[in-house]
Amino acid sequence: MRYWLMKSEPDDVSIDDLAARHTVGWYGVRNYQARNFMRDTQQIGDGVLFYHSSCAEPGIAGFARVCSAPYPDPTQFDPQSKYYDPKSTPAQPRWQQVDVAFVRKTRLLTLSEMRQHPPLAEMVVLQKGSRLSITPVTAAEWAYVQELLA
Repeated sequence: MRYWLMKSEPDDVSIDDLAARHTVGWYGVRNYQARNFMRDTQQIGDGVLFYHSSCAEPGIAGFARVCSAPYPDPTQFDPQSKYYDPKSTPAQPRWQQVDVAFVRKTRLLTLSEMRQHPPLAEMVVLQKGSRLSITPVTAAEWAYVQELLA
């Protein structure tokens, strides 16, 4: 089992939206490294730290899990979508997504609070210049965050 931090803008999909829908497709990833994590490494059952980004108070808002194998992100084919990619075709899709299932909502573990915990110091999300929307989380980091949010 692997663990991930996956960022979502709460104005687009929040932890409350995930709780209401139970599952969501993790669409709109347009970075090759993040796409490769979904396509090549994530597996059904992997743990997810659901992270609110690009908002007044970014941070971990809950827990989820990967619940599907990767499949083509349909937004890449939709000319009306902000995620449209004219170079992508159904025969040769460039972008993948996985489905993520709700596990539980937590209090918000803010980015500034995360920085105060030495066991989290090496988390990719805390590294200067880190902007990836999907990053690996170590088992030790996962366990520590679970303790903080118990």
